[in-house]
Amino acid sequence: MTTLTFDGIQTRARDIGPGLIASVVVAAAATFLSEHYHAPVMLFALLLGMAMNFLSGEGACKPGIDFTGREVLRIGVALLGTRITLAQIAALGWHPVALVIVAVVLTILLSMLAARAMGFQILFGLLTGGATAICGASAALALAAALPAHPNKERATLFTVIGVSALSTLAMIAYPMVVHALSLNDVQAGVFLGGTIHDVAQVIGAGYSISREAGDTATVVKLLRIAMLLPVIVCAAMITRAGGTKGSGSGQRPPLLPWFAVAFVVLAAFNSTAWMLPAARSFGNGLSQWCLVTAISAIGMKTQLKELVTVGVKPIALMIGETVFLAALVLTAIHLGV
Repeated sequence: MTTLTFDGIQTRARDIGPGLIASVVVAAAATFLSEHYHAPVMLFALLLGMAMNFLSGEGACKPGIDFTGREVLRIGVALLGTRITLAQIAALGWHPVALVIVAVVLTILLSMLAARAMGFQILFGLLTGGATAICGASAALALAAALPAHPNKERATLFTVIGVSALSTLAMIAYPMVVHALSLNDVQAGVFLGGTIHDVAQVIGAGYSISREAGDTATVVKLLRIAMLLPVIVCAAMITRAGGTKGSGSGQRPPLLPWFAVAFVVLAAFNSTAWMLPAARSFGNGLSQWCLVTAISAIGMKTQLKELVTVGVKPIALMIGETVFLAALVLTAIHLGV
């Protein structure tokens, strides 16, 4: 049994090794360029990764790139808990929590109404709206598992994942420019970025490209949005039952709350005590940074913007509209001091 397990580990290591090594090399190059030119390391990692996009096609590097963009990212996010304390979270007050709840609810409701007006099923609006409002591709996959089976369900899910990933990448590049144009302070920038960008990786990339405080705030606000995944999935299941249909039942459903969000909270709680040694905190910070830069490199390799062209205009318009609405809503709330 031990031999089989060891052989399985060896096989898995051989599968993910080339892609993981490629991602680390790109991350190292991005780090060197960042230190040399004093520019955001996350942006260099994203752009260099996109330049190496051909590696994510069918080949030896694909499994490792997929692993890095998914699992290494989650490890990096979890380790961010070593640089954030519960006091920082409490200092944000109740306003970000209220803002996140209102933004998620309004974005999903508007998406469902817009989807029906454009001739799509209302559940397609729930799928795209949930992905936009909560946590991007992860929310899309989680919601898809809770929605009823349909002939076009896989295509709708694939489009949503591709669309939300592409828009999130564009937001990572464009939103920091918006922050500077509007002269937002670090906390406001973190609330805006964490409250609007779709995927965790891009939130982190955009936030820490501005400042550490902006990145920490963006991460906390983003994790508040992730926590909304549970009630939204419950609502999706209720809609499915009300319609007299069952969930897809195919495949393994993703967890209602991602493990990395739970690990982040646990580490932040531990970091808030006197028990975490400075050396452990420093090691966690450094490892988190490397994991995130490596994951951003892999995500850049996986970005396939050209695939959006094949799905038609109306679905793209729907997702762009959702993204613009969410950004405008959060900026308005910040401007009003909510």
